[in-house]
Amino acid sequence: MTTVQDLGRFGYQQYGVPTSGALDNYAFRIGNLLVGNEEGASSLEITLLGCQLRTLQDIKVAITGADLAATINGKPAPAWESLLIKSGDVLSFPRLDSGCRAYLAISGGIDVPEVMKSASTYIKAGIGGLSGRPLRQGDTLKAHESTASAAVTRLPSEYIPAYENQITLRVILGPQDDFFTEEGICTFLNSEYTVTTQADRMGYRLEGPRIEHREEADIISDGIPLGAIQVPGDGLPIILLADRQTTGGYTKIATVISIDIPKVAQAKPGDKIKFQQVTEEQAVALLKKYEQQMATIKSILQA
Repeated sequence: MTTVQDLGRFGYQQYGVPTSGALDNYAFRIGNLLVGNEEGASSLEITLLGCQLRTLQDIKVAITGADLAATINGKPAPAWESLLIKSGDVLSFPRLDSGCRAYLAISGGIDVPEVMKSASTYIKAGIGGLSGRPLRQGDTLKAHESTASAAVTRLPSEYIPAYENQITLRVILGPQDDFFTEEGICTFLNSEYTVTTQADRMGYRLEGPRIEHREEADIISDGIPLGAIQVPGDGLPIILLADRQTTGGYTKIATVISIDIPKVAQAKPGDKIKFQQVTEEQAVALLKKYEQQMATIKSILQA
């Protein structure tokens, strides 16, 4: 499950086209900055069990996100820094040590046709990326011409995230929290849930205590934002992600704030999730702080 992604396909949800794009916005953006790209340059998203790539020319790359025990010619390859690899080198991701999704940024960005102004792969519709599908044996990828320097750049350790097996996601209640009983909302905010094997780019189904509705779970279909937490009739939450359907007819008890979506992206089946309520004002303040940190990182890496 390795796909080409950028930051997303925006402006087409009114036609039923999801945004897609990298699930872990943070690791994706950092990878591109490390190799001298714009933050949204198309890169590879590598899920759980990695691919093996042979380089056809000297190139600058960076590995960020999950630790998939990356190697170059069988020797450990450092993450969160730029690497100069030579023609004929073999880059492998043989096993999962932590997290769920790794990103491989390539100097210049991956050269694939854009569909609706984006290179992101949306597999269900077969659009974007390389023929609208995950990579497979024998595929050849090309990079755009790059003007990046050959200098090696490393992300300071204080900005490298740790991927835990237990995470807390901050949420804003709603838009249909009034469809749940007080006990149901209390259950949602005070319980621990487990990521099931039904977890992909569309959404994560969770197991745990059932959340009680006031009456029915169905509503007239409305728009679904990134991070919306649907609760269908069985009372078990589903966190909806980048490849989600654009509208849906189940009640949404809460929405994960945008800066916590990378935590979801790095959760794997069996990991534990708790939810913490925040206000809209707190979420906006946290987003501003996040973007200020990104600006600081960008200035450090481009110095």
